Amino acid sequence: MDTLALKATGINKYFYDPVKFEVLKDISFEVKKSEFVSIVGKSGSGKSTLLYILSTMDTDYEGELHINGNKVTGRSLNELAALRNASIGFVFQFHYLLPDFSCLKNVMIPALRLGKLSYKEVEHNAYERLKMLGVEDQALKRADKLSGGQQQRIAIARALINQPAIIMGDEPTGNLDSKNSRIVFDMFRQLSHEFGQTIITVTHDEDFAHKSDRIIEMSDGVIVK
Repeated sequence: MDTLALKATGINKYFYDPVKFEVLKDISFEVKKSEFVSIVGKSGSGKSTLLYILSTMDTDYEGELHINGNKVTGRSLNELAALRNASIGFVFQFHYLLPDFSCLKNVMIPALRLGKLSYKEVEHNAYERLKMLGVEDQALKRADKLSGGQQQRIAIARALINQPAIIMGDEPTGNLDSKNSRIVFDMFRQLSHEFGQTIITVTHDEDFAHKSDRIIEMSDGVIVK
């Protein structure tokens, strides 16, 4: 278990509107630490629903979920919120940066919310994440003054600030052109292979998926490959 970043066992999920419908059916798989995994499938296959369960944002499911060897199924909403802030970094299709804040401040926010380090320590760590991703020269610019590719790199830096056990991506290249998609993929691969970061992404980008370490393919709520 200590080599696993995530373990899902017997995950079932139902929707009830307008009638009961099973959207995930007995999903079980493991993700090793430092592994880069892509979850793929057609729209409606259940991949985004699964990601929300894996991220602990959806607690209405059957089965068990373990993160870093710890069972998270059944924990309170407050416990899960704390776990997400400390252990899971998120990168979405849209960057969700605060436009009026500097890039540096955007990266700092999750660590300031966590409250484990001083302001100066958080600021230093934020600069280091920006430097790692090659955008330290954008640190003091407002987030809305950057290109789409730069904004997504800032979002990745923000996801890294609390040294999460797992980065989860929901279509992280969905709003990017091919050049910036390649840049974001290369960053994820470097984070995984050189820095030991575990990454789980949902993607429609076939090129992105096929270059990751492993593909989990879904169809009609089940893992088919």
